[in-house]
Amino acid sequence: MKRLIQGMMVASALAAAGLAMSGSALADEKSAKIESVPHQLAGSEAFLRYHPDLRWRRDGVKSFDAGRFDEALAQLKRAARYGDKPSQGLVAEMYWKGTGVEQDRALAYAWMDLAAQRNYKTFTAMRELYWSGLNADEQKRALAAGKEIYAEYGDDVAEPRMNAMLRKAKRDVTGSRVGFTGNLRMQVRTENGEFTEITGDKYYKEQYWEPELYAQWKDEFFENPFGGTVDVGELRRTEEGKTATDTEESR
Repeated sequence: MKRLIQGMMVASALAAAGLAMSGSALADEKSAKIESVPHQLAGSEAFLRYHPDLRWRRDGVKSFDAGRFDEALAQLKRAARYGDKPSQGLVAEMYWKGTGVEQDRALAYAWMDLAAQRNYKTFTAMRELYWSGLNADEQKRALAAGKEIYAEYGDDVAEPRMNAMLRKAKRDVTGSRVGFTGNLRMQVRTENGEFTEITGDKYYKEQYWEPELYAQWKDEFFENPFGGTVDVGELRRTEEGKTATDTEESR
């Protein structure tokens, strides 16, 4: 199935990538090995306490959808401090389009370049599109802005923050339970205060708690979040002088 995405309207695609990890298993059978976060965990405050990348992305997307853009930007940047690439991409989109902030395309490129740091296809395509839409002065400012952004949000500093949280989780939460879940069934409190049940083997799955496995799991997922390919067409100028492109996504 092919879907045409026109112009610069990529917020929905980025949001989809951001929300995918809190949904059900991937529909593509070929990607069945890449599991998403069970919905019980996605809404569990106890789980999200030790996964600030997921927590603040969730809150940021909710604020964005509700039109609370100041809150959304702050929350997405908090997720970005823990290396969350979808959040970094949404921050880029907000600056590019001036959604809730003063439009700054140079700054937007710097954020999208950061989102593409691990070469995820969606963000790499958007980074190249952004760069093609900048004039020479904006390109110069983008490179300068990138240095400051990487110093605060780049993987060299963000991944150690995330890993420290996961190590703390293993001390505080999982402990000796890992590997001994058996038929354990747990009651977890969701964000609306209700309780839901989840089995211990899902809650304590190593890919959610072991830093190296957690990073690998996210890489596998976001390498191809839509189960297809993204091709960015040639950039062109519209009659109004705005940049536009046709992007065809196949899956």
